[in-house]
Amino acid sequence: MTVPTIEEPVLPASAVTEGPRVLRKLVGWGIKGGLALFDQGVFSGCNFVMSILLARWLSPDQYGAYAIAFAVYLLLLMLYQSVVIEPMAVFGSATYRDSLWEYMKSVLRLHFATAALIFVVLSAFAAVALKVAPAGGLPGAFLALSVAGPLVLMLGLGRRSFYLEFAPAPALFGSVLYCVLTLGVLYAAYKYHLLSPFSALLITGLGALIPSAILLPWLRARLSQGPRISGLREIWQRHWRYGRWALAGYAMMWVPANIFYPLVGTFGGIAQAGELKALANLSSPVLQTYAAISALLLPYAARTLKERGRAGAGPLTLRITIFSLCGAAVYWGLLLLFQGPVFHLLYGGKYREVAYLLPVVALGSVACSGFFGSGTVLRAMESPALVFTAVSISNCIALAIGVPATWALGLRGAVWSMAGSEMLNFVMVVILLRRMLNRGSASDQSALARCPAPSSIV
Repeated sequence: MTVPTIEEPVLPASAVTEGPRVLRKLVGWGIKGGLALFDQGVFSGCNFVMSILLARWLSPDQYGAYAIAFAVYLLLLMLYQSVVIEPMAVFGSATYRDSLWEYMKSVLRLHFATAALIFVVLSAFAAVALKVAPAGGLPGAFLALSVAGPLVLMLGLGRRSFYLEFAPAPALFGSVLYCVLTLGVLYAAYKYHLLSPFSALLITGLGALIPSAILLPWLRARLSQGPRISGLREIWQRHWRYGRWALAGYAMMWVPANIFYPLVGTFGGIAQAGELKALANLSSPVLQTYAAISALLLPYAARTLKERGRAGAGPLTLRITIFSLCGAAVYWGLLLLFQGPVFHLLYGGKYREVAYLLPVVALGSVACSGFFGSGTVLRAMESPALVFTAVSISNCIALAIGVPATWALGLRGAVWSMAGSEMLNFVMVVILLRRMLNRGSASDQSALARCPAPSSIV
């Protein structure tokens, strides 16, 4: 008696190869995503370490001057990102995809025009500071920033340009080289007693210049030449139409985190600006982590809302907000538990007299993390104007209270004002998102009510 055999079905060749192809694609994207996060972490981490080292090595007056200049640099970075970097990521990936190098040449011209404007404005700041506050290193800090700022922004432009080709590895190389050069020369300046706000900011420019000189020719060899494209004026108009609301939103988001440095320096002395910076440094890891994650979460949120519509906005916002709040709460819980050793480790015993304000800084940082959830969903719904509205309203309230509080209470008033502003930002963006979703739900129900009942359809 023979036992019947069962023949295995023969799969098509495409089905056999599809699985490994998908797996390779997933692995490739996983590696690229990891490199992108590492790139952001190295660059931001270098600036964080530099802030900590300068807090240890500079006097409070000098560190206050550095803090004020660095706050101005952050404003320039946000404005530059709004009108140059983010539009480049959109138009370079779509509209000018076949003529990337021609497009990048126009973007580079736009950068140099912006750099010239930055140099003139910051040089004027340096001249004013020389008249108003000649001591403490503030004029030199602004003068150095007028040179270093455009160089660091150019490195950011070069790094982000490689993302148009989904190639984060060269960008990571630029970040690592910047980190090694900046921290190495900074230590040498400290060792030979040459460190000041002026030299520290010039060192960041030098650290950015060399990687930029390597990355831009590398980029030229990699990008496609393609046909000639429209002129610089049309590209600027495209960038401006895209980035104007993001520009306004970023400018408003800069206010609560940075406007109190010059305020507290004016009312309480420039050394208090250094103390405020020493406190704010400890919230930087949370902000930088969410900045890196947002590059992945924003496309995910946009895709989720496209698939599920407005009905998916509420659960998505809740998930992102809980994730953000929990991460910030864990970080600050551990930091507050060990704040004594942390202050000693980071600052070498300096600034311990202001450590009692750290719980207030934590409160503002956690609220800022909660803002991340609703803000991400609003941007994914293509509503940056609502983010701008939320931040503008809360900032007006916070400044109306914060300016007199800083005048009356000094550093303590500034810290409480910054925390209050972040809490107001969180509350306002939640309210505006809920109102937007409720209006959408009411519109859907009204449209459904206007439809004829099934029984009336003949």
